[in-house]
Amino acid sequence: MECDTADACSGKAAVQRKDSQRSKNHQDKNTSSLEKAAPEDEQLREKWGKKIEFLLSCIALSVGFGNVWRFPYTALQNGGGAFVIPYLIVLFVVGRPLYYLEMVVGQFSSRGCVKVYDMCPLMRGIGVGQTITMFTIVGYYAAILSLAVRYFVDSFRIPLPWSECQREWTNCVDSSFIGQIHTGESNGSVVPSAELYFTKTVMNILPNIDDGIGSPDWKLALCLLVCWTAVTGLLVKGIRSSGKASYFLAIFPYVILFILLVRACTLTGAVEGLKYFVTPQWEKLLEPSVWYAAVSQCFFSLTIGLGAVIVFASFNSFSSNIYRDAMIISGLDTVTSLISGVIVFGVVGNLAHITQREIPEVMKAGPQLVFVIYPDAIAKMDFAPNLFAVLFFFMFTILGLGTNIGIVTTILTSIRDRFPQFQNWKAVVMIAIAGFAYGLVFITPGGLTVLDVIDYYGVTFPTLTLIILEIVAFCWIYGVSRLCVDIKFMLGIDTGLFWRVCWGFLTLAIIVAIFLLEVSRYKLMQVPIGVNAFGWCLYSFIVLQSIGWASYAIFKQPQRGLRKFTETLKPIEGWGPENVSLRKDYIALITHKQSIDKSHSILKRVYRRIFK
Repeated sequence: MECDTADACSGKAAVQRKDSQRSKNHQDKNTSSLEKAAPEDEQLREKWGKKIEFLLSCIALSVGFGNVWRFPYTALQNGGGAFVIPYLIVLFVVGRPLYYLEMVVGQFSSRGCVKVYDMCPLMRGIGVGQTITMFTIVGYYAAILSLAVRYFVDSFRIPLPWSECQREWTNCVDSSFIGQIHTGESNGSVVPSAELYFTKTVMNILPNIDDGIGSPDWKLALCLLVCWTAVTGLLVKGIRSSGKASYFLAIFPYVILFILLVRACTLTGAVEGLKYFVTPQWEKLLEPSVWYAAVSQCFFSLTIGLGAVIVFASFNSFSSNIYRDAMIISGLDTVTSLISGVIVFGVVGNLAHITQREIPEVMKAGPQLVFVIYPDAIAKMDFAPNLFAVLFFFMFTILGLGTNIGIVTTILTSIRDRFPQFQNWKAVVMIAIAGFAYGLVFITPGGLTVLDVIDYYGVTFPTLTLIILEIVAFCWIYGVSRLCVDIKFMLGIDTGLFWRVCWGFLTLAIIVAIFLLEVSRYKLMQVPIGVNAFGWCLYSFIVLQSIGWASYAIFKQPQRGLRKFTETLKPIEGWGPENVSLRKDYIALITHKQSIDKSHSILKRVYRRIFK
């Protein structure tokens, strides 16, 4: 088949060829070099049962803890309503372009986050680093999920166990107490029972970890085991079972969210809290730290730069409309963050009204927002506090479970792409055992301190580094022009100038600037110096292992001299769609375009690489 243009190999004809080919015996025995180089074609990659399952699974992956606890507190600290402006700008020029980019390369190649670097073997260590980062996350994510399970079970006890003080707690006031807390006699040290329940009963938090982190709490260990059992059960049969679960994991939390939204907005004092949320502090927009917070929130919320989006898209059928899906998911994620902000500030406004305190004094960050502020406010509700406690912590558990499944799926896919003969259930069980053992660290008395260290050195900082390398690999080495050809071949649509500019320059420039800002404002964490040293070792391992993979890729090349390096910058033989017939047409198209490109000058070729 002769292909003079991208249009000749796209659209309905490509879809029809794909469908007819999959209905035949896929082990075609002709002698082309293409087929010899593609043993994976003997068995097509497992696909989502229905297209809606991919969309719902991505929603369950992206919508999670970052929306419920991270966004509201980040907004409070960075200008209230004004924070929404940099967040939406960053979402528009960084979040959406990267989300769409990762979907494109995953669906086009049907490869996971490590194997996708068949497009550029020199950079394969990026995918390995993303997989390591995902395993770093999965330990503490499951541990936080175990806390939600513990509180969910406690929500059935009457009265709520955190609503009243225990005898051994000093300077404690019942969280069920409705009225102003007078702190004059105790020098301001009165603490609500919900906070003491979390710090002393549930976590038994240590003031520091100078003498170690202590032993795991057995009740939380049991909850952690329940979490990993649920994840294993949902993934043991592959993405088809997790895809079916996505209907519940993605949709049901919104039912509870809207119930909580109505309740939060009708609480006394909620209006003052909402005013604090929407009232902008315009001067904050001039602070670089606010823009850094917006980028961090965007990455954390959309789960970009970690390989998960690439993995999920790799299980899509070749012609699925991922452009539409990327817009829906990124938009819904933003709406969910705003809804969560309304709920949180409504509850915090009510709590501030009851206790006669300022909203910034009431608001807390991270796990304490969920496990101290919410329980304290729920204990003060005059109508069915147990019901709202059950609803909230059940919703939080479901959100965490959906994201956790996505994280494990990413790790699982990286393993099975490398060792396809390894049975799925064995890999899932192996990950679950390792994740459970690793997660025990975070349910110790010093676990939350360790979590902060691991999150910064092992997740936030490495993700910024790896996403820069990812953009370089996809958009500069592989090339924006090649990506646009792939999109045209796969979806039959032209890529607009906005996406080309973002992928080629703007997105990378913003992330590099944010990375340099973070480096310039770095300070040692308030933990023993050895823990900071461990953090830097963890960061170095995640990032610098990519040098080892690059060296290995160069060493494996049969060419001599400089060509050993330059060949690792090119896609391997057989790169392209997994379907044999489609890949034949694709290779013919690329060969034709390359013959045209050779007739252009170097400057024109650079220009075409970005804009054509």
